[in-house]
This record gives sequence, structure tokens and C-alpha cells, in this order.
Amino acid sequence: MLTDWSRLSDDLGPEKITLLKNPDIGLEAIVVVDNTAAGPAVGGIRMATDITVEEIFRLARAMTFKNTAAGLPHGGGKAGIIANPAMPDHEKERLIRAFANAIRDMTDYIPGPDMGTTEASMAQIHDEIGRAIGLPAVLGGIPLDTLGATAFGVVVAAQVAEDFGIVRVDGARVVIEGFGAVGTHTARLFSERGAKVITVSDSRGAVTNPDGLDVEKLIVFKHEGSPVHLFPGGMEIPASELVTTDCDIWVPAARPDTFTKDNAPGVRARLIVQGANIPATPEAETIFHERGIVVVPDFIANAGGVICGAVEYGGGTQRQAFDMIETKIRDNTREVLELSATKGLEPRLVAMEMTERRLREEMGYRRSF
Repeated sequence: MLTDWSRLSDDLGPEKITLLKNPDIGLEAIVVVDNTAAGPAVGGIRMATDITVEEIFRLARAMTFKNTAAGLPHGGGKAGIIANPAMPDHEKERLIRAFANAIRDMTDYIPGPDMGTTEASMAQIHDEIGRAIGLPAVLGGIPLDTLGATAFGVVVAAQVAEDFGIVRVDGARVVIEGFGAVGTHTARLFSERGAKVITVSDSRGAVTNPDGLDVEKLIVFKHEGSPVHLFPGGMEIPASELVTTDCDIWVPAARPDTFTKDNAPGVRARLIVQGANIPATPEAETIFHERGIVVVPDFIANAGGVICGAVEYGGGTQRQAFDMIETKIRDNTREVLELSATKGLEPRLVAMEMTERRLREEMGYRRSF
């Protein structure tokens, strides 16, 4: 297992990799605390059956960069519970509470919701150990998934790209991979701004309508438990055709590595706004840059959720959270796109350079003796 991540480690981190196992409960999990120079690490808990140490490490590093770029008083971390998130609710709660107790003394890590976990999961963790972000509103939280905090930031990033003449949001054709907490709100917000959401997918299939899907009806259809490919307002397409759908804006909002060197040459989009973490391999992003497809990197574009969580953790309000999301993502996206255009470099490279500079400055204030 060590060889999965040791080749990726550097002087920035990770500070800690913890493997958790409790056979009596059926708990098997991974926690990575990458860097805590600015404060305790914040990062979501992902639940899936195929999670690996390397994936959690990469996601933790993305959180380090995301929190640093947003100027938050937190470092980056991530956790993964190896289990099927569709298990019965009482079994899932038992597993979540077991995980919470396993990280009770890991006070340098503050968990939040991610794929496969919810605000209810965070409430259960908070009940056990007294620390979590993304709590339900009734517990004093700012429910970032319910409010669509991450999606709001994704749309703000797209609007900044509009200022650079890359795309016009009003009338833009949008493709969204992943019609969950991030994808549904992203579709709704783009639709409200005049864009046409033409293709969406979930874990079971994809649906398209060149004239634009009825987003509100599709969201209701999805919330009723139906897979999107059965939506009567569109035509089912193979999931494999999603990547090559002709569009203006492409939003990955699902699992890592949607885009690879193998499928990147077939992508037909002008702008990719990364609503998911690590949705493209480095080789894919290089291909996009060479082809003139602009990418707003994950840790710049989808920081809305963690900004919201940090404001909540600090006792702030929903209005303060959304004002901060808009300001931070607008400013960071503008700086990245300007530097990318000026230097002729991939947006991710200039974003990493910008963020690593800030991170090393944070690390310079740590005790060295």
C-alpha cells in the first residue's frame, strides 16, 4: 500500500496517513492529513467501494491547495470509508459513528460531507466527537449541499471566464457529469442564468436534449429516485458519449479522472469548469491546453463548499459564506486566467504556482526549532 502514495509525497506533505480497521463493525477507512500549516485540516469523507490510498492522498492535496487558495485558516485533509453508500440508513449510521470514534483523537482533521456522505452523516459525527462542518441548519450549520455552495462557486468561475471572451453563459450549451449535490445545483444555477443544460449523467446513465433539458423537472425526477437516463424530457445516450458531446461548458462533478489522455482529444468544449476534485489527469489537461480548451482547475473553481464550511466552523452566517465564495472564487479565477494568458501556461500550472507560493509562506511561520 505504501508504494501507492510514497512516490507522490514531497516537502509539502502528507503529514499523516492513517488506515482504520474495525472488523467487528465492518469499518475500513483511510484518513490523510496533508498539510496543517494554516490550521487543522478540513476535508470531506468520501464513501465508495473502490477507494484507494492514492486517491485519498490526491484529494487531500487538492484540499490543501483549495484551502490555501481561498485564504482559509485550515490545511487540507481527506477521508475515505470503503463501503457502499447505498446501504440501509441504520447500517450507514452505525458505520459513520464508528468512523467518528476512530478519529476522535485526530484533532488535526475536521471532517465534512463528500460523495456518499451527507449533512446527516456530519450531524452523527458531531454528535459523537463534537467537530464537523456541513451540519444541518437545525444544528446551527450552513448546509452547503442543500444550498448548493459548491455549485455557486462553479458558476461564478464560468462567469469570470465570460469576461475573458472564452464563453457567454447566457445561451451556452452545458454538459454536467454527476447529477448529485453539486451537479443538480449547477444545472439549476446555469439554467437560471440563461444557459441550456443539454446533457447530464448519473452513475446509471446519461440523457440529452439538444434544445435543453427542463432542469427543474429533471431535478424533481431525480429526487424521486429515478435515474436521469429514463427522464422523458430527453433521449438516453451511452455514458461513453458524454465526454464527446459538443458543448460550450463541460462540468465534471463526479469521480476522479473522468478525462484522460485517451479521451481528451475527443472533447468538444470551449470551457471546462471542474466541479469535482481531480477530474482530469495531468496528460489530459496538457491536451486541453494545446487544443485551446480552457480549464478552471478544481481547487480554484469548486472551493465554494469548503469556504462555506469554514465560515460555518468559525461561527459565520450564510450571507457571509456566499459573499466570501463569490469574492474568493472570482478573484482567484481571474488571476489564474490572466496569468495563464500572459505566460501561455496551463491554468493548473499557474494556479499551483500561485497557491504553492502562498502555502510556503504559511509554512514559514511554523516553529523550526
